[in-house]
Amino acid sequence: MTEKAQTKDISVPKTMKAWVLGDPEELRLVEKPVPEPGPAEVLLHVDAVAICGTDVEILTKGLPAWIQGGLPFNKNFTPGHEYMGTVVKLGAGVDEYALGDRVAVEVHAGCGRCERCRMGMYTSCLNYGLNYGEHNKGHRANGFTTDGGFAEYAVNHVNTLIHIPDEMSDEEATLIVTAGTATYGLDALGGLIAGESLVVTGPGPIGLMSVAVGKALGAQPVILTGTRDARLNMGIRLGADHVINVRKEDPVEAVKRITGSKGVHYVMECSGAPNALNEAMDMVNRGGRICLAAFPGEPVPVDLAKLVRNNIYVYGIRGEGKSASRRAAALMIQKRFDAKIIHTHTFSLEELPTAFKYARERIEGAIKVVLRVS
Repeated sequence: MTEKAQTKDISVPKTMKAWVLGDPEELRLVEKPVPEPGPAEVLLHVDAVAICGTDVEILTKGLPAWIQGGLPFNKNFTPGHEYMGTVVKLGAGVDEYALGDRVAVEVHAGCGRCERCRMGMYTSCLNYGLNYGEHNKGHRANGFTTDGGFAEYAVNHVNTLIHIPDEMSDEEATLIVTAGTATYGLDALGGLIAGESLVVTGPGPIGLMSVAVGKALGAQPVILTGTRDARLNMGIRLGADHVINVRKEDPVEAVKRITGSKGVHYVMECSGAPNALNEAMDMVNRGGRICLAAFPGEPVPVDLAKLVRNNIYVYGIRGEGKSASRRAAALMIQKRFDAKIIHTHTFSLEELPTAFKYARERIEGAIKVVLRVS
């Protein structure tokens, strides 16, 4: 327990500042009641929260947020899911955490009662969104089906919390869930082991963290493809052995050249490009695996016969199941990679619209934009 955690009592106000979603593209800063933690829950003061591409999707389209059985617009809903904070109040029965503890959070608590949750696949909870009225089965996905972190305070189930050391900055701690998503795709779903070869397609936040986590897990070689040299160079700093600018050379031919025509064991697809799955099938060897962490906006044709002929496995991924964020946090605490590399900009909570603009338009090369909450 840290020195900070010795605090006996922490003052909590009755109301808080929070951003709520109105119509599409409309966020308003309002005063909301500070929520009360229930059994097995804690109240956090949100210290920092990062903006994710999914937040942009929610702001624009609503999905994958699902509030009270429908789209989240005009329901007093506060988005934001990549946050960390300080424990300021304990719910009934909580002894795993103490007041003053600094924690990062996973997004999903799940219902804890369905088949998927009992397998540890709580990001695929069969009762997703059922947490209201007569339909309350206890599911929680903060920032998706319950209020999230674009606020001064948030309630979290103890299963979603991860202790972080005092030497880890608030900004770095917000990146644990991004690294956790990469970890889930690589170790739990794909079974990546040391010595296997890895291609990561698309150097966005999850792609860059996939490079870092893959290297930390012992992948060899790690190959990153993308369209922007600045992002590819960032991938080298995070552990990529080779980078391929797909605007300058054919990525499939380049992977074959690097691997002596063998192809790789695993492809982590993070680009969402229309032909990404077909190209990934040409990058992996027979019996290889592909994880889809991104997807095109429209349906695309796929050569399914090639999948069958070559015994290729394809996984879809959602979030950070099977305690992947805890494993990612361990790698970060051990300094196996420097996640801070992808944190590019910081704003205050009140500046959320500006922060969204930077994140959406990639102003000044923005990758991970973080809000500090006073």
